[in-house]
Amino acid sequence: MSAVTDAVQVAAPSNPIGQSIRDSLVVAKRNLIRMSRIPEMVIFGLIQPIMFVVLFSYVFGGSMMIGGSTSPTDYRNFLMAGIFAQTVTFATAGAGAGIADDMHKGLIDRFRSLPMARGAVLTGRTLADLVQTALTLLVLAVVALLVGWRVGSDSDTNAGKVLGAFALLLLAGYAFTWIGALIGLSVRTPEAATSGGLIWLFPVTFISNAFVDSSNMTPWLRHIADWNPFSATVQACRVLFGNPGQSTSDAWPMQHSVWASVIYSVLIILIFRTLAVRKYRSATA
Repeated sequence: MSAVTDAVQVAAPSNPIGQSIRDSLVVAKRNLIRMSRIPEMVIFGLIQPIMFVVLFSYVFGGSMMIGGSTSPTDYRNFLMAGIFAQTVTFATAGAGAGIADDMHKGLIDRFRSLPMARGAVLTGRTLADLVQTALTLLVLAVVALLVGWRVGSDSDTNAGKVLGAFALLLLAGYAFTWIGALIGLSVRTPEAATSGGLIWLFPVTFISNAFVDSSNMTPWLRHIADWNPFSATVQACRVLFGNPGQSTSDAWPMQHSVWASVIYSVLIILIFRTLAVRKYRSATA
């Protein structure tokens, strides 16, 4: 018994945090290599947000009133923060489906049998999804510029604020992928993970200020929209981009949208990462 205990102590990592980071990066690299070998995953992930940009811009542009104007240009500038935020949150479904697929194939069980940090598999997966989300945002921003989206031209808008807006989007996207990770570990098939990852996203993204001005909603619905974590990120991006349609609501998340977006995202990561890692310990294929 003493020999076994000594062997375990020798095998124990001297720096658990360092091992966790290394293991997470190894898993992230594995998932990025897998994505590069299946390019249609990236391509199809780009098509949907591009379609949203084009369809919303040209179908609804000129019909929506933003700040008392029905100008298609004003709506396009109003819309893009919502499209960016929707794109990063919809990556949740892909994260959940990927983890469910690994579970279905027994890969998670094999990872769990290795001397790895307990949360490294999930952290690596979410980091790889974050890289894919960043690539999608880059392409989407180029498409948005092509269809006429512009950041504010006043002195309050600068490159730092624009980069800050994209950083908030990536943080929110990373937070939501942890919800996807929990869903992926909780269902039996990738198809169920995809459905489960999307069904709750539609009310979250549409009962918000992403596509319409929440001031036009009924009072009880506007209250929900103003306190929606998704709305906080959208509002923060409009403020940092200097785009029209910024909310005039007295709700705290709308008045302090940048801080609200950061707080919401950090809370989601803390809560759902804890739940996902706990589920990972007991989940079976």
